[in-house]
Amino acid sequence: MSETDQVVEPADHLAAMNLNDTVENHSFSDRVLIQSIVGRPDGGAGLAGKRVRAGGWVKTGREQGKGTFAFLELNDGSCPANLQVIVDAGVAVLNKLVATGTCVVVDGILKVPPEGTRQRIELRVEKVVHIGEVDPAKYPIPKTKLTLEFLRDHLHLRSRTNTIAAIARIRNALAFATHSFFQEHHFLYVHTPIVTTSDCEGAGEMFQVTTLIGEAEKLEKDLIKNPLPSEADIEAARQLVSERGEAVKQLKATKASKVDIGASVAELNKAKESLSKLEERFKLKPGIPQKDGKIDYTQDFFARQAFLTVSGQLQVETYACAVSNVYTFGPTFRAEHSHTSRHLAEFWMVEPEIAFADLQDDMNCAEAYVKYLCKWLLEKCLADMEFMAKNYDKGCIDRLRMVASTPFVRISYTEAVELLEEAVRGGKKFENAVEWGIDLASEHERYLTEIKFQKPVIVYNYPKGIKAFYMRVNDDLKTVAAMDVLVPKVGELIGGSQREERYEVIKERIMEMGLPLEPYEWYLDLRRYGTVKHCGFGLGFERMILFATGIDNIRDVIPFPRYPGRADL
Repeated sequence: MSETDQVVEPADHLAAMNLNDTVENHSFSDRVLIQSIVGRPDGGAGLAGKRVRAGGWVKTGREQGKGTFAFLELNDGSCPANLQVIVDAGVAVLNKLVATGTCVVVDGILKVPPEGTRQRIELRVEKVVHIGEVDPAKYPIPKTKLTLEFLRDHLHLRSRTNTIAAIARIRNALAFATHSFFQEHHFLYVHTPIVTTSDCEGAGEMFQVTTLIGEAEKLEKDLIKNPLPSEADIEAARQLVSERGEAVKQLKATKASKVDIGASVAELNKAKESLSKLEERFKLKPGIPQKDGKIDYTQDFFARQAFLTVSGQLQVETYACAVSNVYTFGPTFRAEHSHTSRHLAEFWMVEPEIAFADLQDDMNCAEAYVKYLCKWLLEKCLADMEFMAKNYDKGCIDRLRMVASTPFVRISYTEAVELLEEAVRGGKKFENAVEWGIDLASEHERYLTEIKFQKPVIVYNYPKGIKAFYMRVNDDLKTVAAMDVLVPKVGELIGGSQREERYEVIKERIMEMGLPLEPYEWYLDLRRYGTVKHCGFGLGFERMILFATGIDNIRDVIPFPRYPGRADL
C-alpha cells in the first residue's frame, strides 16, 4: 500500500466518519444503504474518498492475486445493483467471506476503480465488522441460475435472489403508489374484516373459520383421561345432595349452633356444585355438535358460520355511503382447487368505492389509477424494471409506457362480442365459443387487447345473468352497469360496476339469484336509509405485478404463495 493509500483507523460508528450530505447513514441502522452509493447518477464516483460502513449479503466472491485479496459483490436489497468490495488478506480470513450468501458488514473507503472496469466505484475495506458465515456445501441458493419453480421450495431464502428481490421492490412500489393515488384524490383508507359471517354467493369456494373441530378434538382427548360420568354417578351425586340437605334440616330443627349449621350448609353447597358439574359433563357428546341433523353453528366461536373474506367490497360500501370516497387494500381468500399459473388461494385486492358516482366515473377512476401505477414504476422503480426487461420480458417497459400514455379503448360488451364473432368469421379460432351471454374468457380478453386494439380496453354493460346481484340493472333490463379493464399480458386486471342503489330492485335481484335475504339485511339498509348512487371496482394486486413484470406465474409475485397443497411458513 502506498503512502497515499494510507488511511487512519475508522471509528466504530459511521456517524463519526467524515461524510457529507451526499451519503448518509440509514436512519435506523449503523450503515450506508448500497443504493445511496451506486444508485447515484454518477454511479457513486462522486463519493470517492469518503469512508462508509456497508453491510449486505455476498452475491459472488472470489479470491485473487494468489489469495492476497478478494473481490466481493455485495447487495443489501436496497437496489438491484451490487457494490464491489475489495478485502486484503491482512484484514480478514478471505475464505470466510467469499461464499455466496455470506453476510458481511465492513468499514472502508470508496475509491474509483481502474479505467476499463464496469464499476464506477468500489469499496476498499479497512475493517470487517461482522461475518455471518455460510457453508457452501449446504447453502441451497448457490450463485448458479435457479428456476422460479425451484425457488418456491425455498420460500424462506428465495428473497436473496435478484429476481425475487426485484419483484419485492416492485410490489412495494405498487403498494406505495396505490395509497398515494387514493390519498391524493381524497379517499379514506378503510380496513375491512378478514373474517366475515356473510353467507354470500360463491360460499362453496370460501374458507371456513371454525373452532368446532379443535374443540371436538380437545374433548376427545379429555374423555380418554376423564371419561364421562355414568347415570349411576349422577344418581349417587343426587343422593349425596339429598343427604346433605337432610343433615342441614336436622341441625336447624334441633337448633344447633350457627357454626355447625354453617359447616353443614357449606357441605351441601359443595355437593350441589359437584352435581351440577357432573350433570353438565354428562350432557357432553363427542364429535361436532349437531342440531336437527345439521352442524350446530350456534356452538361455534362466532355463534354462526364464518368464512375468510373473498372481497371487502360489501363492507367498504357501508363507509362509502357515509364518508363518500373510500378504499380497502388487503388479503382475500378463495378455496378454489385450481393449479393454474393465474390462481392463488390467498391474494390481495385493491377495492375503491365512490359515492355520488356512476359507471362513467368508475371507468375514469380505474383508468387513471392504472396509468398512475405504470408511471410510478417508470419513475421510481426503473432499475428493477430494467432487470425484468433484461431477464424475463423485454417488452415490459414499453408496455408500461404505452399504458401510461394511451387512452383506453371503451366498448360495450355487445360490441366486444361482435368484434370476436367477426374475428371467428375471419378464421380466428378460440377454444371457448363466442356468443352473446358468455363470460369472456382470457383468450377473448387478450385478443381484444393484444391483437385487435393493442392497448388496454374497458368493456362495459355486461349481461345481467353472468354478473353479481349488487350491480345496477340498466334500462334495457338485460344488462348491468358493469365494467372490466382488460390489459395485454394478463387479460382482466380490474372488475367493477355501478352498484344497485334502488331498494326494490336489489331485493328482487337477491331473491332472483336464490340467495337468502337475512344475511343481506344490513346491506339492504344502505338502500332503505339515505340511498345514494355509488360505484367501485377491484384490482387484483398480484395480476398488476404480473402485468408490470412479465413474470408468468402468479406464485412468484407474492412473498408467501398459498395454493392447493402448499402453505409453507
